[in-house]
Amino acid sequence: MDSAQAYDKCLKRLTWASKSLKLEIQPHQLADITDLIVQPMTGPWRYFHTPQHIFDVGGTKNPIEVIAALFHDLVYLQADLSINFNLSYFISPFVKEIDGHLTIRPQGHLPVDCTFALVTSIFGFVPGQVLNPYVGQNEFLSALVAAKVLEPFVSQQQMLQIIACIEATIPFRPKTEDGLTACDRLYKRLQSTNTEFDLGLTDAEIIETVKTTVRMANRDVSSFAHPQAAQFLANTWNLLPETNHNLSRMGAYTVGDYRTAIQAIEAFMSSLSPNLIFHQFRGEPDNSSYELFYKRASRNLEIARLYLQSKLVTIALIEAMSLTIGVDIPLTIMMGEIPLPGFTFMPLEHFLPEVHDSYLPETDIEKEVFDLLTIGRAKSIHSDLQHSPIATFIVKSIAFTAISQQCDRSKQFFQGNLSTEEFLSSFNPTLIENIIGALLQLFESRKSAISCCYGITRRKSYNC
Repeated sequence: MDSAQAYDKCLKRLTWASKSLKLEIQPHQLADITDLIVQPMTGPWRYFHTPQHIFDVGGTKNPIEVIAALFHDLVYLQADLSINFNLSYFISPFVKEIDGHLTIRPQGHLPVDCTFALVTSIFGFVPGQVLNPYVGQNEFLSALVAAKVLEPFVSQQQMLQIIACIEATIPFRPKTEDGLTACDRLYKRLQSTNTEFDLGLTDAEIIETVKTTVRMANRDVSSFAHPQAAQFLANTWNLLPETNHNLSRMGAYTVGDYRTAIQAIEAFMSSLSPNLIFHQFRGEPDNSSYELFYKRASRNLEIARLYLQSKLVTIALIEAMSLTIGVDIPLTIMMGEIPLPGFTFMPLEHFLPEVHDSYLPETDIEKEVFDLLTIGRAKSIHSDLQHSPIATFIVKSIAFTAISQQCDRSKQFFQGNLSTEEFLSSFNPTLIENIIGALLQLFESRKSAISCCYGITRRKSYNC
């Protein structure tokens, strides 16, 4: 979806939602708000958190959810590395940078602003608080922009609902020691906010508001419950270049760049508990739907962990071998070029021998991961290959039973606790010999190609 298409769709969603809520927003004002939303959402580093994502998260039925979703990812500092200039106008009166950290201004330095106070009350944030990049910073700043943009048009009750929806998209929050979920805590803050600002909402209306936030927040993480692991992993791969910008430079990123990205996402998936992904509050969603979300997420996480462990072991072997010829070696030097229309390149896997022993995965999870490695993930935006031929070769050679152990050793290698020789010696010598042999043939094919080019040049010069 290009910027023009995103603008048109965003304007239609915003227009529908404003009419549904009977908001008095003029067409030129809707256009200005749309432009404010689309600019950061179509930034150069957005691969997953794109306009299509906010349209999916908002759904099409509830205007509060639609509006909240349009604003909920405006600020995404891990990807953008900065706040869009037009958004900073709404943020800078309330937030400043101190020693590289964004911090809510102290009480004495804050303007008297009822809308800002409402936002902080819903989030449970206070003056002087240092914002945590991984626990609410993006959501709070996005909510602040939404509140300041919408304050001339929406009632305080509507504002509370919109901001609460954005707050609920802070992901992966555990229960407190006394057993309160993120939804329980939001419910209590909404009760306090309702009283403090004399909004006149009934408890039933507050409960319905929290249910609304649950619907939107669950759509925000819906890819975890995708029925096809291949699609879930494709979405995961779209996240990689958002926080690893070097990966967007096809053919230029190094072995280390790629390994760092895989290592980070593997660590995240390994630490994530499926019960932290989806929300449930007082029957929303119903038990059967929630159990389905949980079951699918659990399976996708299990598949992703073994898949990423296989990828991490593979790139660890490639990195160990690359260090023998230099540092910061481009991945394409070691693996071959990514196929491009009109070009024929011999990739590393072309030179690997067949694994003669018939390998059979032992479990359903292993079978699915093996298929993902051999056949590939669903198509993603990122230019990396969808299938994993080198990882497939390694799994065929050592089986998944050895992958977990070698993954732990890979991490020791990355930390410098194992030398290159110690790490490589832990593998079957035949596997290492086969990969090294393939690398030598890959390098020789390049030498031959250059020699051929040199020969053509020499013949032309003689003809002259």
